[in-house]
Amino acid sequence: MSRSLDLAAGLFEVAIGRFDAVNAEDPRQEGGQPHELVYARRMTGWLERLAPDAPEELRLAARAQHIGRWRLPRGGFPEGRAGYKRWRSECARMHADIAAGIMTEVGYGADSVQRVRDLLTKKRLAHDPDVQALEDTACLVFLEHDFAAFAQKHERDKLVDIVRKTWAKMSERGRAAAAGLALPADLAAIVAEAVG
Repeated sequence: MSRSLDLAAGLFEVAIGRFDAVNAEDPRQEGGQPHELVYARRMTGWLERLAPDAPEELRLAARAQHIGRWRLPRGGFPEGRAGYKRWRSECARMHADIAAGIMTEVGYGADSVQRVRDLLTKKRLAHDPDVQALEDTACLVFLEHDFAAFAQKHERDKLVDIVRKTWAKMSERGRAAAAGLALPADLAAIVAEAVG
């Protein structure tokens, strides 16, 4: 391996370690581990399955998808769809700022930092395959790991609507991966109704 490639690999590992250190501060727990650290690892795992040749910036963005999210609670924004969308936008900007700050500190160049910012804020979602891969990854993590808990809090009609909207955001590759998920029968029925 050339020195420049070794240096790049080193930067990547340091950045991932710093992202994980931030997420390890999450006071919310899942299975005895910080919730956002678990989420970040799931994002990495799904991206590796979905796009094993993903560029470095996309791998960084996947790991930082929800970095520090507990710092901006949903309860600080108005109820309803408009409040939810505003919260999601503010979260995306915060994630991008945290990731960009860490990347800059560890030595990434401005182009790589901006690329991760653009990925995390979902710029050009309909036209950028890397942004679409990140969106697919987030949707797959939701369906596999978070959908069951979400389903316990909402009526069936709302769940069907949420899955329909999630499905619409995914590419064919993402949908194919989602179709292969081993969901419990009740959740699989909701997905089937939403996409049928």
